[in-house]
Amino acid sequence: MALIVLLDLRLKSEAVLAAPAMLRDILTGTRAFKGCLGVDVLLDCDDPAHMILLERWASADADAAYRQWRAGAGATELGSLLASAPQVSVFETASDI
Repeated sequence: MALIVLLDLRLKSEAVLAAPAMLRDILTGTRAFKGCLGVDVLLDCDDPAHMILLERWASADADAAYRQWRAGAGATELGSLLASAPQVSVFETASDI
């Protein structure tokens, strides 16, 4: 079953201008990762330091493999731009509602 993962990011104010370039590079790897069905970046209209990444994964296993890769060989410097730890929420589509 496909998963939707929301990654809620709060940037340091001094990182707002640098974040798009870094995220473009990071998301190239994310979008190419096996099982990734796509990633959208949602920008807060009222707060330029707030964004949400909406990731779609083919399965929980694909998402888990990606998270493991990012924790190791695929690690990035994204944390250096963040004001706080990212909030991660994982959802499934309810097909019976």
